[in-house]
Amino acid sequence: MNKNTQKNQKISGGKAAAIFILIAAVVFGLIFAGLELTKNIGKSGSQISQDEFDSKLGRLIKNIGATDVPARKGEVELQPAELAQELPDINQYPLTLQASAEISVEIFSSTEKSGSGMDGWLVEAGRNFNRSNPEINGKSAAVSIRSVSSGLAYDYIRSGKYVPEAFTPSNELWGEMLKAAGVQTEMIAPRLAGNVAGIVMEKAQYDQFVADYGSVNVRTIAEATAADELAMGYTNPFASSAGLNFVASLLSNFDGDDPLSANAISSFENFQKNIPFVAYSTIQMRDAVKSGSLKAMILEYQTFKNTDELRSYVFTPYGARHDSPIYAVGDVSAEKRELIKLFADFCVNADSQQLADKYGFNGMNDYINEMRQLDGTTLISAQKLWKEKKDAGRPVIAVFVADVSGSMGGEPIYQLKNSLLNGANYINPDNSIGLVSYSSKVYINLPIAKFDLNQRAYFNGAVQDLSEGGGTATFDAIAVALDMLMKARQEEPNAKLMMFVLSDGDTNEGHSLRDVQGLIKSSGVPIYTIGYNADIKALNAISSINEAASINADSADVVYALKNFFNAQM
Repeated sequence: MNKNTQKNQKISGGKAAAIFILIAAVVFGLIFAGLELTKNIGKSGSQISQDEFDSKLGRLIKNIGATDVPARKGEVELQPAELAQELPDINQYPLTLQASAEISVEIFSSTEKSGSGMDGWLVEAGRNFNRSNPEINGKSAAVSIRSVSSGLAYDYIRSGKYVPEAFTPSNELWGEMLKAAGVQTEMIAPRLAGNVAGIVMEKAQYDQFVADYGSVNVRTIAEATAADELAMGYTNPFASSAGLNFVASLLSNFDGDDPLSANAISSFENFQKNIPFVAYSTIQMRDAVKSGSLKAMILEYQTFKNTDELRSYVFTPYGARHDSPIYAVGDVSAEKRELIKLFADFCVNADSQQLADKYGFNGMNDYINEMRQLDGTTLISAQKLWKEKKDAGRPVIAVFVADVSGSMGGEPIYQLKNSLLNGANYINPDNSIGLVSYSSKVYINLPIAKFDLNQRAYFNGAVQDLSEGGGTATFDAIAVALDMLMKARQEEPNAKLMMFVLSDGDTNEGHSLRDVQGLIKSSGVPIYTIGYNADIKALNAISSINEAASINADSADVVYALKNFFNAQM
């Protein structure tokens, strides 16, 4: 081989090696780029990695520069305010049908039949009844109807703050509880229109569930949820008829002889461990199903039938029927009792029942109550048990974020402070609580600590010292609260984290929602918002990030609304 040939081979070999190195570099680069491009697949566009999360939140907190406020103990009242004091004025719930006659009765009615649109059957039936010119002892007679949810109506009647002559809740459970609470009640009719509560699943999910468990019922739902194979949602049993029915059905399923036995309680805790959240309202629960966060929820059949968005879902009834019984309440005169009976008879005549069919009632008349009758005392105890055990032993860590900007001046700041002080009575002492307030700046009024008597005294002192003024840096405050929760999670990895933002929704300083949305999403922390005469759209945008609820509570009913909110969440 001559020198020129050797030289050419060396050059050729060098080119091949260079090309190989170049190809390897390109391949490596493509792989690396592919990994970078695909590492966030499965996350929403606003989610970020843990390293990015820590870095971005750290920069935000440094930039915001929150101020620590020295703690001061305030006075603690060991008993909640009287229920009658918490309840809003009854005029917050106006009459949907007004009587004008010599003899009249007012009827509290559950909202699915006494509202507007497809929820207005009883109003139309009542209007038809009044137009029929009924008489009692030669006197004209008529009914008024007030649309009040069953749980709220129960509280009004039990407290004595406002007692109508008649009450038609969704189901008999509330009537049994009123009797157990010592309220004089008489069932006039067991049914005005047929309805049931049910478990709702998307068709594909339903088919898979039946394949795995044989059927959909309370027992199999409890088994699948306890095994972490189903994300189930239900509503607050203190406020919701379907929620109360569901909890009672669960406990009865766990122990038919004694729904409050140790075995039933233990089984309920195992079930509850895998419940993502208890919804404040049916709307919150329905939105969580639509987003995919929940795979099953509870709903009344009449609502299900009238909701076009649920056409691809399957409804399976459970528990006690929801047939809208009607009761006379209190010391009702003979004439008024007769009027209630006349109205009940009118509601079940052929014309009124045909009208009820059009409104979505009477759809599952063949369903037989599968839950044994529970007395009112047991039902009241079941509510208390749910409150104590709903977190299934997991610690709850929450930070309250209070808007003290100038726009909160006057009645809003007064109600914010009043509702926080009252709401503290409904926070379990095993929970850990912190408090942040904000105007143009952010203040850490109370670091997170177990809500024992000492922490509660500091909480009350911090709330009492809040004063309004300045701009509104809502998202700066949310970032500071989020940082507090993330640090708390390091010490309690199993804790349920949540945040409550109390505001009028008006943000005009500091960072924007866009700046913190990715952080909120990645943290998984639900942010519940309570609006005070608020821009509810802005607050909804915050709560919707991680499937939390948003309440628009005006100054008249915020104390009671927050009490129910804490019952469901804290």
